[in-house]
Amino acid sequence: MYLKCRRRFKDGKEHRYFSIVESIRTRRGVIKRQVLYLGEINDSQEASWCKALEVFDKSDKTYRQLSIFTDDINPPDKVTNPIQIKLNEMRLERPREWGACWLALEMWNFLGLDNFWSKHLTPSRKGTNWLNVLKTLVTYRWISAGSEWRLHRQWFKSSAMADLLGEDDSIALDDTLYRCLDLLHAPKKDLFSFLSERWKTLFNISYDVLLYDLTSTYFEADSKDNERLKKFGYSRDKRSDCVQVVIALIVTKEGFPVAYEVMPGNTQDRTTLPEFLKKIETVYGKLNRLWIMDRGIPTEESLKKMREHNADYLVGTPRGKLSKLEKQLLKEPWKKVQENVKVKLIREEKELYILTFSNGRRDKERSMRQRRLRNLYERLK
Repeated sequence: MYLKCRRRFKDGKEHRYFSIVESIRTRRGVIKRQVLYLGEINDSQEASWCKALEVFDKSDKTYRQLSIFTDDINPPDKVTNPIQIKLNEMRLERPREWGACWLALEMWNFLGLDNFWSKHLTPSRKGTNWLNVLKTLVTYRWISAGSEWRLHRQWFKSSAMADLLGEDDSIALDDTLYRCLDLLHAPKKDLFSFLSERWKTLFNISYDVLLYDLTSTYFEADSKDNERLKKFGYSRDKRSDCVQVVIALIVTKEGFPVAYEVMPGNTQDRTTLPEFLKKIETVYGKLNRLWIMDRGIPTEESLKKMREHNADYLVGTPRGKLSKLEKQLLKEPWKKVQENVKVKLIREEKELYILTFSNGRRDKERSMRQRRLRNLYERLK
């Protein structure tokens, strides 16, 4: 890396703009990539090219002021202790990101995560400090989330984690990173309890509203590993030709994850809710709380159990049920609840049905239909 200067004449004056540039060798030759833009050094003002630095002189143990100038500028007579530097010969040696890494570790200490993980991640017989490996993984996720391979090949060398943790490059080996992830599975239940308690203590958060949903991720590789989870099933990614796993997640209204589970790829959505209801009650108690879910997740049987446990829920009504309520809904008047939102309410036994009309949603669906019509029209042409 080196410092590059670009000169430009404007309004009869010379302006100089400096950048930190690195040379990268590619198949097309050596290219220049700007790493950091430093801005303008304006010769018309002394403050723009004169920088005062305090330097400690070991000979007489005193501090003195030094003024730095570029090598093409003669220092003024009134300046004492001038030093001229050759900007074209300056370069950066292994620049590292320090501030963000330091802040991430401060957040780690503030949350008291060492108190939990020090009991579950003890150093290996070969001397690998798994706690520092985990800190590196977490900091990487906070600052520049990506794959473990990218952490191993690129990010760790550009960060100050080795200096802050007192470690070397061995904690960022690819095998070490993957093995550390395997160690996190066993204390998963205890971890959620610990984080939930810290979350509640710090922000006085309650778990009265929970959002529950499922997603899936597929594997293109024909791997025989972990066949217990990799199964063919309904693909949300439109890749029915690939094996997949189903991921269930529960979060609070603030976005804090309460629980998650990785299940076989052929798991049906409606079979997952009873297990999570039992898990949440075990960890957070049998309190009245509101569950928000898609209509494909709960069954009538699971909703009945939720009513027996005094658990409220907000779910999408099945289309078959809506057709039975159509006549009653037509008789009810619209009630305005917001500027662009109005609702109709119908109560049946212990359940309240809400039909919602939104101008924004209407416009969105109308534009979706028009876009599809335009595509069909172009194909017909």
